[in-house]
Amino acid sequence: MSTETAQVEVKKPAEALLSKRRRKLVSDPLVDDNPITIQVLGICSALAVTTQMQPTLVMAISVIFVIVMSNLTISILRKTIPSRVRIIVQLAVVATLVTLVNEVLKAFAYDMYKELSVFVGLIITNCIVMGRLEAFALGNKPYDAILDGFGNALGYSWIILAVAFFRELLGSGSVFGVQVYDGISGLFGGEFSLATNGLMVSPVGAFIILGLIIWVQRTKTGYVEH
Repeated sequence: MSTETAQVEVKKPAEALLSKRRRKLVSDPLVDDNPITIQVLGICSALAVTTQMQPTLVMAISVIFVIVMSNLTISILRKTIPSRVRIIVQLAVVATLVTLVNEVLKAFAYDMYKELSVFVGLIITNCIVMGRLEAFALGNKPYDAILDGFGNALGYSWIILAVAFFRELLGSGSVFGVQVYDGISGLFGGEFSLATNGLMVSPVGAFIILGLIIWVQRTKTGYVEH
């Protein structure tokens, strides 16, 4: 009598939502593969909008939204986008999201819209956004694309917020518009005062702060350009 052997297909267990690989998608861009300090992308906005903390925070939130949602959209559509028009499709998706952000600011935060309108529009040409779409979203599943976009957006955001913190503190004596220098001077009496540095509110000040951050980070990580 012949015996029949049933072949059972063994399925690989599904990858955990926060597996080691997926955690690295978020953590690596924060330091080891930061889009600004390591990849040297998105420098223009890091220099242009970082004189004050408040507009910088709004810019950071806008970039997070645009990168995450554009990564998700392109990843969902990745198998239907013809290769020859992929750049046009990516630009259309990013432009739509940037327009949405612009209109929300115009409707609910008009003063911030007037201050940031030009720079929000330039998110369309931000190399970080297009770079993640080309390098990752086009070849990976939506959930991974979201994590990658979120990680890179956070890496971008903490750098510009750090630059803005030092520029506003040293250049204007305040943080989020709250006068810090005046409060410190009040603790020591009227004779004591802290002077602000006008260089910090100029683009040169942004270059200095950003350069120091890059120096400290690369010293810590041991990263060397090749």
